[in-house]
Amino acid sequence: MSENSIIAADGANLEFIKRPNEERGNADHGWLKTFHTFNFADYYDPRFEKHGCLRVINEDRVEPKEGFGTHAHREFEIFSYIVDGALEHRDSMGNVEIMKRGDVQLTSAGTGIRHSEKTSGTQPVHFLQIWSVPSTRGLSPNYYHRHFSDEEKRQGWVAVVGKQGDEGVSDEREGTGPTPVHSPLWLYATLLAPGKTIERPLNLSKGYLHVVQTSGYNDGKPKGAQVKVSGALELREGDGAFISNKGEGEIVRVENVGDTEAELLLFDLD
Repeated sequence: MSENSIIAADGANLEFIKRPNEERGNADHGWLKTFHTFNFADYYDPRFEKHGCLRVINEDRVEPKEGFGTHAHREFEIFSYIVDGALEHRDSMGNVEIMKRGDVQLTSAGTGIRHSEKTSGTQPVHFLQIWSVPSTRGLSPNYYHRHFSDEEKRQGWVAVVGKQGDEGVSDEREGTGPTPVHSPLWLYATLLAPGKTIERPLNLSKGYLHVVQTSGYNDGKPKGAQVKVSGALELREGDGAFISNKGEGEIVRVENVGDTEAELLLFDLD
């Protein structure tokens, strides 16, 4: 166990390492304000190369009429989780889409694609850009899109991304259920009201919990929504926690101990 590990206080065989908001990689480019959970661009820390197959979690805010121009990717699964505003996606497979809150878009880059991501409309866009390493190299590029409402997320954990081939995961470009990913990874999202508690078993060896920074950009000590995890760890907006699953099907329990709704993302992965 790392000297920074925190053991679950509710009997679950889980260990946590906190990733504080103010310690994430951070850059303000004017047109782009970004946080990096893992090494990315000019940010590097040898402790944060990856976590299992999870390689990138960037929390981005892009100003109107700005964005990421056409660029190439290969051998990554790249997905976007839209928090606020609208994001226009264009790629070399001919896909053109404007994504809004509740949308999840996944590009399986495989042998290679080119794409652009730019703000659509007059308001900034706030989204999470997430990359995972595929289990198989040399896949044909592909594109998927799903939508998940706030109402669904207020009812409990919603599987927004799921391992392709697992039960309930469709390979259709547009469809229902989780967005398919070619990695050993599931991603769940929820909106948790103050005073409420939610649980989710981890079925794989690792996890990561992220509290979305919904109350506004903040590169200092975290503010806003506040949750307590497995009776042992308190997180606020922008904070995250690496999770080691030391058992089988161990339960992650999250309680909203603050006074505002919390938007949470929970990864279950190898």
